[in-house]
Amino acid sequence: MARRNREPDPDEVAAYNEAVREQEEYEETVRRRKRNKRIVIGTLCTLLVLALAAAGVTTWFVGRVSSNIERIPGAFDIPDEQRPPAAGGDAVTFLLGGLDGPDEVDVYEPGAARTDTIMLAHFPDGRDHGYLVSIPRDTYVEVPGHGENKINAAYSLGGPSLFVRTVEQLTDIRVDHLALIDWNGFEQLTDELGGVTLTFDEPTVLADDTTLPPGRHTLDGEQALQYVRERKDLPAGDFDRVKRQQNYLRGLMHELLSAGTFTDFGTMNGLTEAVGQAARVDEDLGAFDMARLGMSMRNLRAEDMTFLTVPTDGTGWAGEQSIVVYDAARADVLWQALKADDMDSYLADNPDLVTGQQVN
Repeated sequence: MARRNREPDPDEVAAYNEAVREQEEYEETVRRRKRNKRIVIGTLCTLLVLALAAAGVTTWFVGRVSSNIERIPGAFDIPDEQRPPAAGGDAVTFLLGGLDGPDEVDVYEPGAARTDTIMLAHFPDGRDHGYLVSIPRDTYVEVPGHGENKINAAYSLGGPSLFVRTVEQLTDIRVDHLALIDWNGFEQLTDELGGVTLTFDEPTVLADDTTLPPGRHTLDGEQALQYVRERKDLPAGDFDRVKRQQNYLRGLMHELLSAGTFTDFGTMNGLTEAVGQAARVDEDLGAFDMARLGMSMRNLRAEDMTFLTVPTDGTGWAGEQSIVVYDAARADVLWQALKADDMDSYLADNPDLVTGQQVN
């Protein structure tokens, strides 16, 4: 996407500083009324949901982010009878797609790009926890109107609405919002934050063939991009890349929630530009919706997110295509558990699906 970098306007700086002051006064009032109940901003359903839920300076920040982010037209142009019923209560579900073409996020063109990253981020009623479920790109599923195919082909064949419909048909969960992510945009976001710190317990190979030794590393934007893109030299290929992407997002959350991130105007100004570089969202997610979403997630912490991968049954072949075999029996139980807010028992029975803290 085209960059929008510009010098901060003095009036914006003054408005931002005033918003910070008001927020600090508000937080002091909250501390007096509610011991130890600090307002911690947001979550991720990735970068986007975290950033939109960000900081107490909701009016200024959300307004800037909303104006910077481009919209996805027609994401939900699907007959209502072909969609799952809406979730009860205040649960919300985001579908995240990371595209693979050179101009991947700007405009949909048939066949121009596929969704090489697919994540379903679900926040139950009450918003005290979040779950981010990755679906490997080569998972072989039914694409409505196109027969069986790899799930990443849905966007290429029919654009955002077919992508949404395919995931809804697979999961029987209604998608409330869609975000299309450009991993290149995460490079700028990482640099704006001063890097993302990750710890490795063994040598870690990046996509540019460099190797990081064991230990604690603060990855700059380029290193982070090479970390999430590597696949060929990983023992489990795309399965391991999925875990790397989740691990990076978890590290990004910690950086975004760190002290000082939302009280420095220069950092905030850079973040709003970087968010616009990294993602587009559906037309139904307006500035008011972003602010409301942020308020509803104000007590959600980074450690309240659980990252996991949908159950699969190894790899196989469909004609000449190498595919990931979808484990429908276990996956159906997962989707039901998400809808019923019964994930604790499901995860206790399926600990192998959870991405741990140590990902090389």
